[in-house]
Amino acid sequence: MSEKKSLLNTMKEKITDTNSNQKTEQLEDRGALTDVDGKQLRTEQGTLVEDTDNSLKAGQRGPIIMDDFIFREKMTSFDHERIPERVVHARGSAAHGYFQVYKDMSQYTKAKFLSDPSKKTPVFVRFSTVVGFRGSADTVRDVRGFATKFYTEEGNYDLVGNNMPIFFIQDAIKFPDLVHSIKPEPHHEMPQAAAAHDNFWDFASLTPESTHMLLWVLSDRALPRSYAHMEGFGVHTFRWINSKGESRFVKYHWKPLLGVHSQVFDEAQKTAGADPDFHRREMWESIEMGIPYEYELGVQIIEENEIDKFDFDLLDATKLVPEEQFPVMRIGKMTLNRNPENFFLETEQVAFHPGNVVPGIDLTNDPLLQGRLFSYIDTQLTRLGGPNFTQIPINRPLIEVANNTQDGFMRQTNMKGRVNYFPSSLGGVKVTSEKDGGFHHYPEKIEGTKSRTRSETFSDHYSQATLFYNSMSELEKKHILEAAAFELGKVETKHVREKMVSNFMNVDEDFAKALAVQIGVEPIAPQKKHIYRGSIKTSKALTQTDQKIWSTKGRKVCVLISEGFSHSDFEATKASMEANNSMVMVVPVSYKLGKIKSIEGKEVEVKKTFTTSAPYFYDALYVPGGMKSVETLMQVPKAIMFIEEVYRHNKPIAFSAEAIELYKISSLNKMKAASELIKHDIFEEHGLIYQKAGQNPQDLGKTLVKAIAHHRHWERMGEKI
Repeated sequence: MSEKKSLLNTMKEKITDTNSNQKTEQLEDRGALTDVDGKQLRTEQGTLVEDTDNSLKAGQRGPIIMDDFIFREKMTSFDHERIPERVVHARGSAAHGYFQVYKDMSQYTKAKFLSDPSKKTPVFVRFSTVVGFRGSADTVRDVRGFATKFYTEEGNYDLVGNNMPIFFIQDAIKFPDLVHSIKPEPHHEMPQAAAAHDNFWDFASLTPESTHMLLWVLSDRALPRSYAHMEGFGVHTFRWINSKGESRFVKYHWKPLLGVHSQVFDEAQKTAGADPDFHRREMWESIEMGIPYEYELGVQIIEENEIDKFDFDLLDATKLVPEEQFPVMRIGKMTLNRNPENFFLETEQVAFHPGNVVPGIDLTNDPLLQGRLFSYIDTQLTRLGGPNFTQIPINRPLIEVANNTQDGFMRQTNMKGRVNYFPSSLGGVKVTSEKDGGFHHYPEKIEGTKSRTRSETFSDHYSQATLFYNSMSELEKKHILEAAAFELGKVETKHVREKMVSNFMNVDEDFAKALAVQIGVEPIAPQKKHIYRGSIKTSKALTQTDQKIWSTKGRKVCVLISEGFSHSDFEATKASMEANNSMVMVVPVSYKLGKIKSIEGKEVEVKKTFTTSAPYFYDALYVPGGMKSVETLMQVPKAIMFIEEVYRHNKPIAFSAEAIELYKISSLNKMKAASELIKHDIFEEHGLIYQKAGQNPQDLGKTLVKAIAHHRHWERMGEKI
């Protein structure tokens, strides 16, 4: 008995020891912490690893082969790291809808859902951020997932892409390293949903293939205005096969019908604080109001004998195919018009997999895609409780499924009868020939020496980064520089900042030198200067400031009102903005909730206040007349803040005649004196609009709608308020 007490006391002493070094030693003895600095990389079985940057392939450009136990161990461990949220793309929002092809595409593919223009194929689309946890904000600087599940008559087809046409890495074996580096640092779990820290930029600086993607992430593309204003891409090169067995390469594009628009970084940060669910809420409310999210599906079709035309490898996921070389053919439209009934059952449990294909669509030897074919299904085994996640309703195909799979965790159905094997003379399932619709892989010829190497055709890491940067407007280049200075300005390790500047010298020397000044390093030229290999210098498809899409559908206008506002101004301008299918949503905002009485005695219901709302949620601002209302708003600092913030973020603002007094006491009066404004019946400059007394308020509404269609008025960029 005394021996047991002595042992117990010894254990208590170890547990309550306050010496931090002693605690760490005890944890290391139990295997909880391991110091890896300077040690040789080994597998979990203790085998020394020769190369952890390249997967084992059949030939330099061939597919990954199954005896790559290093890749499988690394990826399996990574895929099962977190329970239950997704390791990446944890923060998501989704909607139901349908896809309809414009014309018969059977000359290119035998996929049936792409052959009948009268057919509406049900879809479920999940948008997401990549890095943040489920509780992170929507508007952080990040890549956005754009995953579409087509419930076709031949089975489910998943097009699992992003809002950027490329990716950080060329080979999937690097994916665990990429995500580990960009996730919160493991010793203190910071920062959340952000890349601005040493680990990520250390990895990026040592991974030149990421340079092209880094510029996309530093650009406005990483801050979409909403999911409705965001492009989507398949990222990889896929195959289409027609009924004759002819193969073509294909790249997928989703083109939003409302155009591609973004937030500015200051606005995105403030939105994240004011409403972390901004994108989720925007989509939900828009669909509930009958304003669907709409996209056209575009494809770049490349003949087998045309791949030699490229100055890069078509299977390299860090490269895009310029639209000037292969124009995007818009082949169909997707409409998202129904919200999920239950977030968990649908949005959270939906399981995508790039290997879910149908006859007529096949895969390629892209080493990033090849690794995803393993990783996605492996991830679902842990996240959704086993191999039967396919029987969760949101994941089931619309057609009846019959096979010999049975039992296991969460199994919902089994086949009837005695036969659960094949072949059988006693009944059961049968196979289907290619002629009758059975899936048949394209018989691609594969040859080469088994090796853990990368093809030389994957070696140019800077030409397309230069193409992207040169395609940006001066404004967009300014935003990229500001983003890079913010991100790398938070990196504490100087040599990491120096290495990134050196890498960027291969893209654009002026950009790299300007960045170096802001982050306190010398711009050191790389040892070997990169030679641009691109066949085109710029691509208009890459810039957002050269778009010709004029749409106000789904835009929100904040209307500042208080007791005694002019109801006639409000109604006339509102009717004008909502006319002609502009679909502008007018949102009254005041200092209190409830009904606000106008000078005419009529009332308007206010559901948003200066406390519960923010200027970042709106695309424009309007102040109707009514001196009592205006005088009250002049005493509300947040009302002035609304006006100044909307203007600062380059959005339109419209003042009725009496509302000029609000303009006078704001910082906007520094831009153009009020006396200048009132010289005009309807004054409009750089999205600043004023209506003279006695003029028809409907004219003000029409002018404001035109200004909203521009999205932002970048001419203000040089103005200071």
